[in-house]
Amino acid sequence: MNKSYAILPCNGIDKCAGCISKEVAVILTENSDSEIICPVFYRVADARYNKLAMEKPLLVIDGCATRCASKLAAEKSLKIAEKINITDEAKQNDINIGESLHLGDNELKLVKIIFDKLTVEIKTEAITNDTFDFPNNIKYEVYKKDKFVFRIPTNDGFYFNENDVWVYVSGNKARIGVTDFVQKSLSDIMYFTPASIGNEIEQFEDAGSIESGKAVFEIISPVSGTITAINDKIIEAPELINQNPYEQGWILEMELSDFESDKELLYNFDGYFPVLKRKVDDFHV
Repeated sequence: MNKSYAILPCNGIDKCAGCISKEVAVILTENSDSEIICPVFYRVADARYNKLAMEKPLLVIDGCATRCASKLAAEKSLKIAEKINITDEAKQNDINIGESLHLGDNELKLVKIIFDKLTVEIKTEAITNDTFDFPNNIKYEVYKKDKFVFRIPTNDGFYFNENDVWVYVSGNKARIGVTDFVQKSLSDIMYFTPASIGNEIEQFEDAGSIESGKAVFEIISPVSGTITAINDKIIEAPELINQNPYEQGWILEMELSDFESDKELLYNFDGYFPVLKRKVDDFHV
């Protein structure tokens, strides 16, 4: 065992996903120096756990899209080192979890998968320009509608899907994010829920989500491959996506598995620009 966490689990133990969250937390503490932060007690009396949350990297285990544990961490201004969402992990691993509060074979299988993932030493730092050739100077074309300005990168290497997610490709690596249309449509983005590093995803599968007071936006991956890094900065400051979704507000990075095939279903700038114009003209921001 080579990781030790302060673990903030879901408090929804009246749901199966919450019980799985609790089981993952318990097994981690039994096999490492990790310690659990009780979400119920922490909400009303945080002094007992503040030191623990500062001394160890914080692992948040949400049960579902409600993300009660993530929201509690945000309320307490905690720095999150890693996030797991039980429902998302079940979907990504093609496991159907039941409604019973007693964990069956499927639920215990998922617990083991998550435990194994968390106990493998994976490099989680964002890839820098030294190892990923992302352009330092992005050129933009602008489309204006009333008081709103929508930018689209014009550099070679940028591609877009119909779901308003961009990808920049360099060799067999890619960086992914959402477009200006997404962040302006959502308005103030409050939460970012990433997919997990090491996950293999196919083109058009979910790669995480972002949420504002208006809606939740599922990030549909433009490409297939293995997730190698997430942008930790937007976990703590999701408003960076609003400020610049192409630069500081990028979402994740991947090692590509079949970009030549994926590219056939993507737009370059010339193809995406009229798509954006149509969507902006049809949408009241």
